[in-house]
Amino acid sequence: MKLIYLIPLFLFLSKTSAQKNTASKQVSTFTMEAPQLKTSRKIWLYLPKNYETSTKKYPVIYMHDAQNLFDTKTSFAGEWNVDEKLDSLSAQVIVVGIENGGEKRLEELTPYKNEKYGGGNADKYLEFIVNTLKPEIDKKYRTKANAKNTTIMGSSLGGLTSFYAVIKYPKVFGKAGVFSPAFWINRKDINDYMTNSKKIKAKIYFLCGDSEGDDDSMVTDLNHMETLLNTNRCYCLHLNKKVIVKGGHHNEKLWRDGFTDAILWLGY
Repeated sequence: MKLIYLIPLFLFLSKTSAQKNTASKQVSTFTMEAPQLKTSRKIWLYLPKNYETSTKKYPVIYMHDAQNLFDTKTSFAGEWNVDEKLDSLSAQVIVVGIENGGEKRLEELTPYKNEKYGGGNADKYLEFIVNTLKPEIDKKYRTKANAKNTTIMGSSLGGLTSFYAVIKYPKVFGKAGVFSPAFWINRKDINDYMTNSKKIKAKIYFLCGDSEGDDDSMVTDLNHMETLLNTNRCYCLHLNKKVIVKGGHHNEKLWRDGFTDAILWLGY
């Protein structure tokens, strides 16, 4: 696996742009303390169109790399158009985006330390989501707080950490969107973690392209993880789905184009 997969990790916050903000009026932001990470973190919040006029509760999707989800101006290489896509579906879901830590992104979104690149601080990052952020969201907004109605989703390192999270916190996250997961950076550890896990009940949507690097390791790793998952639980349960996009590259376009199908399959 070549460094091509790591290029975005170090440049997320270095990009400047004269572009206008493209986030919809359903999107707001706030900053909160993240004691587990010994810092503060900017959070992006999407509320469905009818939130203010309804009294019902909504499921929640937690997503990484919030800079890339809603606004072209803050994105690294184009946004996912999450708000526009959800608006077009009249999707009844809240999305909570957590900004990445810039130069600390690799550290925060890898469950295990890589001998060459370091990292391995995802446990603290997930503790922030589970023990600080989620309780605050559930307190301030009308949410369906149980695992069945809570999804975690991300791409690249965010895909790796989302997969790890849905195994580590089965009582918190009942669904995961795992896009172009960087399994390679923690290959042995994450495979061992999967192999030794208790029965996994979560719904998991896998997505990757077949042209994400200079070899086929992304597809190979994803196929292997699917095999391990199908060993853990019967594939006949139809709790996981895998989509491999012909000609798909490791970029926001792939993830943007795959977002709608993923959330529809996950039940939104």
